[in-house]
Amino acid sequence: MLTLYSFGPAANSLKPLLALYEKGIAFTPRFIDPRKFEHHEEWFKKINPRGQVPALDHDGHIITESTVICEYLEDAFPDAPRLRPADPVATAEMRVWTKWVDEYFCWCVSTIGWERMIGPMARALSDSEFEEQLERIPVPEQKVKWRNARNGFQKEVLDEEMRKIGVSVDRLENRLSQSPWLAGEDYTLADICNFAIANGMQHGFAEIVNRDATPHLVAWIERINARPAAREMFARSQSEMPSRAPAPTA
Repeated sequence: MLTLYSFGPAANSLKPLLALYEKGIAFTPRFIDPRKFEHHEEWFKKINPRGQVPALDHDGHIITESTVICEYLEDAFPDAPRLRPADPVATAEMRVWTKWVDEYFCWCVSTIGWERMIGPMARALSDSEFEEQLERIPVPEQKVKWRNARNGFQKEVLDEEMRKIGVSVDRLENRLSQSPWLAGEDYTLADICNFAIANGMQHGFAEIVNRDATPHLVAWIERINARPAAREMFARSQSEMPSRAPAPTA
C-alpha cells in the first residue's frame, strides 16, 4: 500500500506525484492543505517529524525528501517503467541535474514564491495567530523563512535570487538546445525534478522565460505538460484536492 502526502502537483510535491503517474503505480493521494497549516499538525508530524511534504508511506515505511522518494520508487518498483537510465554514465548525468535542482534552482525560485504568495498569507494572520502557528513549526530554518515572508524579504536578497533564476534559466535553455531531455535522449527523473520547479515560469517569470528568449525551455515545458501521465496527474489532482491558496515551495 502506498500513500503520498503532498501539497498537490506543484514544486517539490509534484516530483513524486508525476513519477508515480509516469510509472503507473497505484497509490492513495493525501493532499495536505497549507492554508490550514496541516503539515504542522501533530498527526502529520508523527508521519514526518520535520512537518514537511512530500512524504511517502509504503507499507508503514516513511520515505521523505522529494528526490529521494523518486529514486526510492525506482528501486522499490523495478518492473514499472523506468525513469532512471540503465547506463551508469547517463544515470550520473541525471543525478547531476537532480542535485542541481535541489541545491540551487529550487531555492532561488522558492524565495520569490514565498515573497509573492506566502508573504500575503502570513500577513493575513494576526500577530498572536502568526506566533501560534510559528510555534508548531519543527524546523528552525522554516521559522526564519516564515518571519522573512511576513516581514518581506530584503531587496538585496530578492535581487540576488532573481540573478540566480536568470542563471538557472540560461543553463536549462543551453542544455535543452543540445538534446530533447536534460540527461540526453531519454526522459528521466532529471526532467521531472526540474519541471516541478520550471513549470509555470513562462507565466510567473515571463520576462525571462518566453518563446523568444528561451524557445527550447518553453518547448520542453510544453512537451512534459502534454505527456499522458502529466495530463492525468493534473486532471485527477484538480478533482481530488480542495480549492485553496498556493503552497510554500519548500
